[in-house]
Amino acid sequence: MSRALGLTGAVLVAGLAGWAGLAAGRHGISAAMLADHAGMLIASWTGDDAMAADPAPAGGAVIYYRHPDGLARWSAKPATTEDGRDFVAVLASEDVSFDPGAPAPAPAPAPAAAGVERQILYYRNPMGLPDTSPVPKKDSMGMDYIPVFDGEDDDAGTVTVAAGRLQRTGVRTALATRAVIERQLRAPGVVMLDERRISVVALRADAFVESVADVTTGSVIAEGAPLVTLYSDDFSSAAALYAADLKARDGRSDGSRRRLSNLGLPEAVIERIAETGKPPETVDLVAPRGGVVLERMAVEGMRSAAGAPLFRIADTSVVWVMADVSETDIALVKRGATARIELVGLPGQSFTGTVDEIYPEVDPQTRTARLRIELPNPDGLLMANMYASVEITSTGAGPVVQVPDSAVIDSGDRQVVIRDLGEGRFAPQPVTLGARGGGMVEIGSGLAEGDSVVSSATFLLDAESNLRAALATLTAPEAAQ
Repeated sequence: MSRALGLTGAVLVAGLAGWAGLAAGRHGISAAMLADHAGMLIASWTGDDAMAADPAPAGGAVIYYRHPDGLARWSAKPATTEDGRDFVAVLASEDVSFDPGAPAPAPAPAPAAAGVERQILYYRNPMGLPDTSPVPKKDSMGMDYIPVFDGEDDDAGTVTVAAGRLQRTGVRTALATRAVIERQLRAPGVVMLDERRISVVALRADAFVESVADVTTGSVIAEGAPLVTLYSDDFSSAAALYAADLKARDGRSDGSRRRLSNLGLPEAVIERIAETGKPPETVDLVAPRGGVVLERMAVEGMRSAAGAPLFRIADTSVVWVMADVSETDIALVKRGATARIELVGLPGQSFTGTVDEIYPEVDPQTRTARLRIELPNPDGLLMANMYASVEITSTGAGPVVQVPDSAVIDSGDRQVVIRDLGEGRFAPQPVTLGARGGGMVEIGSGLAEGDSVVSSATFLLDAESNLRAALATLTAPEAAQ
């Protein structure tokens, strides 16, 4: 009987469908909602428990894909993480519903180790803003807050990077080593004559130049080569006195011989007087050293006053290179250091010399100190006033801990390196710096030999580490509430 009444009611519902559709449209009720209610009503009248039961929740279509770890990363199509895991599909029924009274979907659970359930400390803003929550919630864009588990906030400055991302960003590491730092100092220089090897030929008495040898400026002469023939009253009278003393044998010849030496007569002339006993009418003046004639002032027939130079001769077998080194680098140069020299006028050739002297003053205009480098010149290729490029290798006192220059981030008041902690974890490490050279920099403190540091892409990791540390500092008080 009850079943017959149910069928009758169903017929009545069907008959009123047209009127119900019109009324539903006026009140904003969809056809699907009306059909569901109608089905439930028919089921209750007919006693069909299967139809009256709560409908199974429809999954709906896949609307996007989310990161399996609950990170703030989504994709409109299937994707994988850096370590090869698939993104999780999010169905229409699992996403945010804007229907009044619809429950908000629970945040995606974070993966836990097998058999171990990690404790969620708090939830942080998915966009990295300094905002946390002790309970799951969404931001203004409807994105879930990301859970922070126990152990993830132990070191706010530590950054964990997946292997795939490490390869894409070009992160490279290097080991801190202990070795001697060699620094190459480069400085401009100029070739100069060794002032200890320059001689001036001058007379100690007035004389007349009878003749001049075939010697001109630039001539290369040997030691003892004749230069000029002179006549001097002082020379003649002193020579005659010496000859007379030798004949008298009264012991005064030693004094007269010393007078000839004091007048500058060559020893060969004095010996010839002692042998012959005759004073010469003229005196031949010879070169006191071999070298290049830099200047000739002697002219045949001229009268030369005492002290007036007649020739200037330089020995060029050894020359100097004067180099100007920056004031900041002068402390790195020591006497005896080896210098490599290249000259503009002799391309393709290099010479090796020794730092002979460091001048005890700094030029107030250029703020450079002058070095003197002694350089052999047996072939005479090096000429005075030639421009030179000087390279000096400087070494420290002993082995020091050093890393590549590119591993150090120096902002002026902050010097750090990014340490590689292993397993994709990196952390900034403050250091103190020392000497630099050869692409390496000395580490005074902060690292030990064998520590691994990032040598490329350091700024990317440093920026991420600073951001995480700053966010942790801002969010820690709220998270503790």
